Amino acid sequence: MRALVQLHDGYAGTQTGPDIDDLTPFVALRDIAVPTPGKGQALIKVQLAAVNPSDIHFIKGEYGQPRKSGIPAGFEAVGEVVAGDTPLVGQRVSFFASASGTWAQYAMTDVSGLVPCRADLSPVDAAGQLVNPLTAIAMFDIVQQSGADSFVLNAAGSQLGKFLIGLGRDHKIAPIAVARRAEQAEALRALGAAEVILTSGNNPLDQARAAFKNYAPRILLDAVADQFTADMFFAMPDGARWINYGKLSTEAPKLSQMGQMIFQNKRIEGFWLTRWMKDTDPARIPQAFATIQERFVTGDWITDVAGIVPLTKAITTLPQVLGQRDGKAFIDPTA
Repeated sequence: MRALVQLHDGYAGTQTGPDIDDLTPFVALRDIAVPTPGKGQALIKVQLAAVNPSDIHFIKGEYGQPRKSGIPAGFEAVGEVVAGDTPLVGQRVSFFASASGTWAQYAMTDVSGLVPCRADLSPVDAAGQLVNPLTAIAMFDIVQQSGADSFVLNAAGSQLGKFLIGLGRDHKIAPIAVARRAEQAEALRALGAAEVILTSGNNPLDQARAAFKNYAPRILLDAVADQFTADMFFAMPDGARWINYGKLSTEAPKLSQMGQMIFQNKRIEGFWLTRWMKDTDPARIPQAFATIQERFVTGDWITDVAGIVPLTKAITTLPQVLGQRDGKAFIDPTA
């Protein structure tokens, strides 16, 4: 089979962020053997693979698990189960690749990670229904469990940010969106954002303070981890929780008001979807995917597509698609 395989093992010790101009230092297009599934594993013929920031961190050696040289990259995809220890052979499934990655014509994973797809779920929605949508569901569970009437999210113009805004709108929990570009503001308000704080605008911290005075949010969902995020957190009310799930910024923030952790009962914590899936009630996972697929099919959620690139041309064309400001990139191993 054809695959984009990793060129390195382990971790790189760098933190350069999810941007990438050149894939050649990290992956190469090669012909390799189709993997053979063992006990508890399934082989999937990949129909479409999603490309997420975590994929780029991973191939760079900057993610929370080590690379393996010679093994295909890619975490998330949709495809047909063609062999393995599962009754789902012949069915279309979404999946995380745990054994052999999705940037390939075939991938392999644990059967416990297979998610059957509704027939009316589109290929792009099926290929990308795990990382961003499931993270949105999981983090919105945190918002609801907190009893909050509002929450803050940065990188709000991202695919995940838009999903969270939609959930807040539909459950009447006001989303306070943080975005960089002025042209994003009206679109985010149209999706349901109660307030939009523009970091590129005048006095964004004053914008945040005014919004917090009106809504008193106590949950901050953060994908950036920059200095403005820290300053914004320290401007939030007592009992605020800063939940970080990404590191778009390459510079660590300075935490200048640590006394708030003691006297205002504030907390900083991390969120990793892999850990959430292990720790959450097992019954919650199929419930979440039923909700995700329903929201896509009804149009409550929409996958913004930046581009779909053939596997054989991904080395040269994927960086350009990833460089687009809005939308998700996909790799098509069938093209």
